[in-house]
Amino acid sequence: MLHHIELWVPDLGRATRSWGWLLGELGYQSFQEWSDGRSWALDGVYIVVEQSPAMTAPSHDRCRPGLNHLAFRVIGSERVDALVAAAPEHGWTLMFTDRHPHAGGTDQYAGYLENEDGFEVELVADRDRSGASHTT
Repeated sequence: MLHHIELWVPDLGRATRSWGWLLGELGYQSFQEWSDGRSWALDGVYIVVEQSPAMTAPSHDRCRPGLNHLAFRVIGSERVDALVAAAPEHGWTLMFTDRHPHAGGTDQYAGYLENEDGFEVELVADRDRSGASHTT
């Protein structure tokens, strides 16, 4: 099982705004806070954003070797749509607008978002607790 993910960010304030909103919407709770970072936890896994003084580059590039994106399960296409609609107010932009919500293929309903620092997330509509599919 995954223990944690740590993302080094160029601006902690921007990262806290965008990641804090999104992770809160996904059910994560504020976990840790220190001068250079914040974290949010859910089910024993936590996600860290840190403005580390040890960074060797000023920005993230998802197209370089390393992290391309994080994908999160979201219960139902309606919830994906609601998050995508609210995202711009919190520093996220919808990607692949010409193929949304099927940028991942016709069998998948998802929203792909990129924040102001170039980090990408994929919000994938998953089945609800009854097992009924909510992808369209």
